[in-house]
Amino acid sequence: MAVYAAIDVGTNTLRLLVAETVGPDDYTVLHEEQQITRLGEGLMPSRLLQDAPRRRSLAVLRRFADTARSFKAGEIAAVCTSAVREARNGDEFLAETARGTGLALRVIDGREEARLTLLGVRHGLRLGLRRVLAIDIGGGSTEFILAKGDVIEGVVSTGLGVVKLTEQYLVSDPPTVDERRKLEEVVGTRIDRLRGELPSPEEAQLVGTAGTVTTLAAIDLALVTYDRQKVEGHCLGLGRVMELLDRLAALPLRERRGIPGLEPGRADIIIAGAAILAALMERLGYHELRVSDDGLREGILLDLLRREIGRGS
Repeated sequence: MAVYAAIDVGTNTLRLLVAETVGPDDYTVLHEEQQITRLGEGLMPSRLLQDAPRRRSLAVLRRFADTARSFKAGEIAAVCTSAVREARNGDEFLAETARGTGLALRVIDGREEARLTLLGVRHGLRLGLRRVLAIDIGGGSTEFILAKGDVIEGVVSTGLGVVKLTEQYLVSDPPTVDERRKLEEVVGTRIDRLRGELPSPEEAQLVGTAGTVTTLAAIDLALVTYDRQKVEGHCLGLGRVMELLDRLAALPLRERRGIPGLEPGRADIIIAGAAILAALMERLGYHELRVSDDGLREGILLDLLRREIGRGS
């Protein structure tokens, strides 16, 4: 059986998955890892990728490429999201990565990011034909995907990224009442527009993926060591999300870093992420969210498998 690899180059986190094919819609994981490099750090307002995060990300991508090749991966699909697609020097980063790692990074738009994320979420949660609203809270953007089965009814890609929002609004430690209020106003105003952009989203089951959602699940489960089997399918109620948001926002960064389930490198941006999720659930009337550990990275791999198997048939 063939081996393939997928790399998700996110605004906050880089993620690698190496797997062996089982079929067009399934695989066996051989290796997976992730590392926070904060590629989008300081991106705004200049819209330039900064030198230090570029170097950090390039070093991790070099290691990821070497790891994938050590497993004899036949192809490595690597995609970039918000940070690189918004950066005025994104092409420089792509060229630098190609020279330093041999990887051909592909920059995808918000709609393609949503499509691939849906592939991953549906695979992880085995959703079948259920109608869902999937939320992917990222470092530079947040995508909302309304779908039934593989049919996408609507996609909205917003600029609500947790790195962006944190850098712009949450400058104090811990955030002041005014900072949090301003953040929640901005997020809430954008969430309110979803009703006019997506057909009856409140009638779908809410599912969530990416670092904010899985981290809130890990905190809720008090996981000292992250366990994707426990996180996958975990349900978070609105009341619990609000409780976690209040708790996190009240603590200084040093204390947040000590919370079981909260990766230290995510402690500064988790408040913005929790605020996005709380606003969505409260304003659209969702009482519960189901968590998917699978997301964009897994969707990249599944899309690659389908293309490769289709090419060989």
